[in-house]
Amino acid sequence: MEQPKILVLRLSSLGDVVLTAPVYRNLKAHWPQAEVTVMVKPQFAAVLAGNPCVDRVLPYRGFLSALRAVRDGGFTHLLDLHGTGRTVLLRRLSGVPVQAAYRKHALARRLYVLFRWSSPALSKHTLERYLEALVQWGVPVVHRELRLGDYGSDKAHRPAAQPSRVLIMQTSFLGDALLTVPLARRVKEVMPGARLSVLTRPDTAAVFKGCSAVDEVLLDDKHGAHRGLRGLLAAGRALRAGGFDLALVPHRSLRTALVAWLSGIPRRIGFAASSGAPLFHETVAFPWGAPEAERNLALLLPLAPGIKAEPGDSLYLAKDGGVPEALKERLRSAGVADADVLVGIHPGSVWPTKRWLPERFAALAGRLSREAGAKVILLGGPGDKALSAGVAAGAGVPVLDWTGQTTLPELIALTARLNLLVTNDSGPMHVAAAHGVPVLALFGPTTKELGFFPYGQGHRVLEADLNCRPCGLHGSRACPEGHFLCMRLITVEAAFQAARELLGTGTEAAA
Repeated sequence: MEQPKILVLRLSSLGDVVLTAPVYRNLKAHWPQAEVTVMVKPQFAAVLAGNPCVDRVLPYRGFLSALRAVRDGGFTHLLDLHGTGRTVLLRRLSGVPVQAAYRKHALARRLYVLFRWSSPALSKHTLERYLEALVQWGVPVVHRELRLGDYGSDKAHRPAAQPSRVLIMQTSFLGDALLTVPLARRVKEVMPGARLSVLTRPDTAAVFKGCSAVDEVLLDDKHGAHRGLRGLLAAGRALRAGGFDLALVPHRSLRTALVAWLSGIPRRIGFAASSGAPLFHETVAFPWGAPEAERNLALLLPLAPGIKAEPGDSLYLAKDGGVPEALKERLRSAGVADADVLVGIHPGSVWPTKRWLPERFAALAGRLSREAGAKVILLGGPGDKALSAGVAAGAGVPVLDWTGQTTLPELIALTARLNLLVTNDSGPMHVAAAHGVPVLALFGPTTKELGFFPYGQGHRVLEADLNCRPCGLHGSRACPEGHFLCMRLITVEAAFQAARELLGTGTEAAA
């Protein structure tokens, strides 16, 4: 078959445009010589300008001019990924012989927004529905994920003087802080010689203090000294005195954007999905289907349009040393020899609905000890002590319970010694993945599509296929549906089999 000349229509928001990237990669995989043109709103043309699978970006400047461009373009195929009356009419008047369109399910979405009436149609990610449209042309779907480099910022690359003082602003939870470390490392590659500071919370400061790429850690005590309007103004004043000339803002809260604005830093780059996006000089799309660590790296696109994710980005903690000898000796004193298989279990989470059932963690710990010959160690913060005590009591075998007995730097170092970590969707999940330690993650109210799954190769996520998932970005205090099936449907048997497989193929413990 002659290689087609394809037009793709997507006239919506920045995030929706970014999500179309795997579509172009699949089209090129099937038809390597095809010419792919994408019609988008003019303000989003720069987002696709660097995509290697897009040959031409056609800005939409009104219906009549768009229709003329389509009819004169000689297209053989038209793919409508917008699905509104405007693109349906454009499609029907285009004269393009071969057409396909994705199913938007606009009515189901509107009923859910207005009345919370759920529908099976809403259980599929938008990207999945985009990819389903390719089946109409017999195009096999071999690429399903976004990659760094599929998209750019909302503005063309703006040359600027080399920044000498760079600030990263990340004042969210532990997992978010950990997934910002790859960004810190790449800052030094993109801007060699720059001094890098990180603004973070007191309880996550150790993450960045242990990163060799970070020159200075600043604290935003937003629940203490910097609480409220007065604290907000004080935080902005403190940063203004720092002489920063570039701010990268992975945290998407309005408060963080306000602090950045109050700082007066002359170039501020954040995400278009941030609540404070208008306060940034430049924004980058926030693609929900991409891993969080790669999304953060995208903040460098306005400065380095050709930046790509690299295999080493997923092992960002492994670069800062192994297990300290003092910690190894502490484990030996507790009965864990250097050659023992050591499995960590982290049963806690800030959000109750993210926690797998404690009795199942206990049963799993017992089976790992008796049937897999592993030593089991329970991990967590001081607030998890009662939870871990219950797991230890119910395991029926001796387990180490170090919950609340490690500092954050010690926890990070200890995780490197594990052969496997079994955990809910939580901060320690990212610690283990960043060390290259296999992770078995149990996902309930959250889903992998939100981007917070264990980053890198050799990990497993267990989850139930339910229409009510996800029910929130972070989980909640109680199941909105009242049944908690997202966690109850994950069985001990499934977790044990997955854990045993990961132990059989996992990396060796740190020597």
